[in-house]
Amino acid sequence: MREDRSMRTWPALLLALMMAAVGAAGAALPSATALDGDPGGGPGGGPVSGPGGSPPPAPPAVPPPPTDTSVPAVGRAWPVGLRPSVIRGWEPPATVYGRGHRGVDLSAAPGTPVRAVAPGRVSFAGRVAGRGVVSVELNGTGDPPLRTTYEPVRATAKKGAEVTAGQVIGVLEPTGSHCPASCLHWGLRRADTYLDPLSLLPPWLLGRGPSRLLPVIGVPEL
Repeated sequence: MREDRSMRTWPALLLALMMAAVGAAGAALPSATALDGDPGGGPGGGPVSGPGGSPPPAPPAVPPPPTDTSVPAVGRAWPVGLRPSVIRGWEPPATVYGRGHRGVDLSAAPGTPVRAVAPGRVSFAGRVAGRGVVSVELNGTGDPPLRTTYEPVRATAKKGAEVTAGQVIGVLEPTGSHCPASCLHWGLRRADTYLDPLSLLPPWLLGRGPSRLLPVIGVPEL
C-alpha cells in the first residue's frame, strides 16, 4: 500500500506550531517578579524610579525644635553696684544679622567688681577681639542652659569654676568706644538666641528696694 506523504508531514508541522506558541508566551513574561526573589523594586532589586525615570522624592525634613525663649527670674544680684543706671537697654534685632543691641549697658567705673547674677558654672573666661569676656551658664535653666556674658572684664574666676549669686568673677576694664562713659555690657543667650538680661532679675531687685523706717524727731510721744 502506498503511504500518503501528507500523513508523514502532519506531525512535524503540528510540533513546529506548538514550539512557536510556547516561545511567544515566554517572551511576554517579565524577566523577574517578587516571587522569583526580586524584592519588588526595579531591575536587579534596585529602588523604584519616580515619574520619567527620576529618583524617588526624599522624605520631608523634620524642622528643628523651637528655641525656648522663656527666662526664669533666677537673678539674685546686679552684676555691678546695688542698682546701676541702664545707659542703653536691650534692643532685639529684627533679623538674626540685623542691627540692634544684644544686651544692656550698666553704668560703672573701671575697677568695679563684677558679680555673677545667679548660681552657675564659668563656661568662658578670656579675651575676644581684645576685650575681656566672662560667660556663666546658669544652673537649673533648661537644656541648653541660659548663659550670661559680661564685658569688658578682667576675669578673676577660672573656666569651669562653680560660682554663687553675687560672687565676684572679675573687674571692669575701661570700655573704650562702646559707651559714652564707662559701662559693663551684660548679655543673655540661650543657644544662639539673644534675650533680655534684665528679665533675669525679680521685681524686688528691679524696684527701688524695700521701705525703711526713719527715726521721728520732734514729735511728742503719746
